[in-house]
Amino acid sequence: MSDYDVIVLGGGPGGYIAAERLGHAKKNVLLIEGDSLGGTCLNVGCIPTKALLNAAKTYEHALHGAQLGVNAGDVTVDWTQMQKWKDQTVATLVGGVGAAEKKAGVTVVKGYGTFDGPGKVTVDGTTYTGEHVILATGSVPVMPPIPGAQDNPRVIDSTGMLSVEQIPSRLTVIGGGVIGLEFASLFAMLGSEVTVIEMLPEIAPFMDADVAAQLRKALAGVTFNLNCKVTAIDGGTVKFTTADGAENSVDSDEVLMAVGRRPAVQGWGAENSGLEVSGKGVVVDDRMRTNLPNVWAVGDVTGRSLLAHAAYRMGEIAVANILDAEAHRKGEVMRWNTIPWAVYTNPEAAGIGHTEASAKAAGINAKAVTVPGYLSGRFVAENGVKAPGAAKLVYDADTLQVLGLTVLGSYASEMIWGASVVLETELNVIDLRQVVFPHPTVSELIREAAWAVKA
Repeated sequence: MSDYDVIVLGGGPGGYIAAERLGHAKKNVLLIEGDSLGGTCLNVGCIPTKALLNAAKTYEHALHGAQLGVNAGDVTVDWTQMQKWKDQTVATLVGGVGAAEKKAGVTVVKGYGTFDGPGKVTVDGTTYTGEHVILATGSVPVMPPIPGAQDNPRVIDSTGMLSVEQIPSRLTVIGGGVIGLEFASLFAMLGSEVTVIEMLPEIAPFMDADVAAQLRKALAGVTFNLNCKVTAIDGGTVKFTTADGAENSVDSDEVLMAVGRRPAVQGWGAENSGLEVSGKGVVVDDRMRTNLPNVWAVGDVTGRSLLAHAAYRMGEIAVANILDAEAHRKGEVMRWNTIPWAVYTNPEAAGIGHTEASAKAAGINAKAVTVPGYLSGRFVAENGVKAPGAAKLVYDADTLQVLGLTVLGSYASEMIWGASVVLETELNVIDLRQVVFPHPTVSELIREAAWAVKA
């Protein structure tokens, strides 16, 4: 007889939500975590960066409040207090996760577990058995083999960047993805001279390229070098080749390596357990099943989506299919094309589904409309008519089905869930026009985009 109904290896978003849901379903659950509950997202990712970004945005709003009739006087930044605010926020939420697991009746063991095969996980010499095992070991930052990067105290990853002792006067960010852009925006707002070096022709390759270009131009105080390859780092000097092959360099107080993260598939037994692992991560199907019986994988370790909210849903899908073998027939499967994304820069950007380019590449007769932010009365009231903002809607020209949406501007991350519902329920443009939006809201840009379609 097994010790537990389910053993969850990893206490990040996918792992802890799965354990909590199973606990509430009266299952006997063991959750194993070597560090603090909450994983990368809560401890060194989503939450601490949002705490710092909001503080920076508050500072910037105060600096530029005069045009709104608000004079804040001598506004300064207290980096030490910002760090305290970030740490208090993280500690509060980590405590909340622990309390939620306790309330659900989940047994939490602190330690690094080793997966020994179906039904077996060992922690510090003690082997636990479970009818099911959910693998949720997360991801780790990528550190490319750039000469001079290894053991260079000036080169740090996103975790280190959260706790630098002082705001760098000059910051170079290698990588123009979500992590790089958020840190670039954060420190630019705080007065750093920020340079971003990106290999691709445009930042944020998951975004519609024209909207990404608008975001890039809107990030005040950030210098972008696109189509550039970093060749070496010497102390704080980053050397790179430009798009035309010329040699260039930039001096920095800190260098943030932000070229992405990769699934953590080593060091916990995957190599010797018979688990199928591809170059992208642990292989799973749409029900989060691995190739091994009663072994499931959720979150970053699958490599399917390295987003916390995707991990939540993967955890819920695994739980649904553990509790009910027919759950997949009731819709409890991952729909990978309806996972939204958000970039919490200033301004924000968020999106879901196809870009115009990806839809056409998929062979769809896709068209797109883009409306400017100033079509929203609230957007203008809060930002002015010239502020950067837009909503781009991608649709199937034959069926008018909505395929994707990208929003640039204030509250983008808060409104994109509505587009998730549109894509989940496969609404078309005419359906979307019939939805009543509250006025005045920035989300009315989505409605304006639907009406901009010639149908």
